[in-house]
Amino acid sequence: MSVKPEEELKKEWEREQAELKEMLQVGDTEDWQRSPGFAGLERVGGVDLSFIKGDDVNACAQLVVLSYPDMKLLYQDSQMVALDAPYVAGFLAFRETPSLLQALRRLEETQPTLMPQVVFVDGNGLFHYREFGLACHLGVLSDLPCVGVAKNLLQVQGVVRDEEHLSQINVLQKGGDTFSLTSESGRVLGKALRSSDSSTKPVYVSVGHRISLDTAVRLTHACCRYRVPEPIRQADMLSREYLRKHFPSAGSQTQDGGQR
Repeated sequence: MSVKPEEELKKEWEREQAELKEMLQVGDTEDWQRSPGFAGLERVGGVDLSFIKGDDVNACAQLVVLSYPDMKLLYQDSQMVALDAPYVAGFLAFRETPSLLQALRRLEETQPTLMPQVVFVDGNGLFHYREFGLACHLGVLSDLPCVGVAKNLLQVQGVVRDEEHLSQINVLQKGGDTFSLTSESGRVLGKALRSSDSSTKPVYVSVGHRISLDTAVRLTHACCRYRVPEPIRQADMLSREYLRKHFPSAGSQTQDGGQR
């Protein structure tokens, strides 16, 4: 199979992103989202991919479903996958979405009563070069509410890790405190959230699909026992555990898939 030149591939993917973006919903669509205590929310999902260090093709695609609000594991699916699409900065969704979407569809086919009512994605949503990151891509294709939560700042649309950004982080005094991630055009694309009292390093929350930013931030904080929301944290731990168990020669040398 011939591989398309990167510039040709990027143009094709940009067109596909633009088409998918037409279907994006950025407001609350569910009754539980409008409830101060998220009444009616019972199942939260988390997805992640982990790689053996040095191998950027074969990965463990992980889906977990936890109960809300007690964060008990209801379902997990660990699956080794081979990523067909090359890594191109800003287009990681084209590498990772297919396998994550397959995991959600497997669940829907086998145990539909455990389908999550919202999915946390280890990556960005609207806070992206073209305002359509992995959380948006997966959200639109699955038609599930999705929240993007990134552990590291994607420096994009004028948002940079400069002295001003660091000073804003220092102002976050307690869990739940936030500041907006505002583009050069003045649009708020996400929020930096101090997710717990014990962690001073924020996470970066943005809308994926079918949820508002304020609700996404509030829900992320509600799902945090530590710095990273529990659905993503458990998906990450279980995927790494799967790799260590099935590829012992790799030891503990596992890695994330990059900036999503």
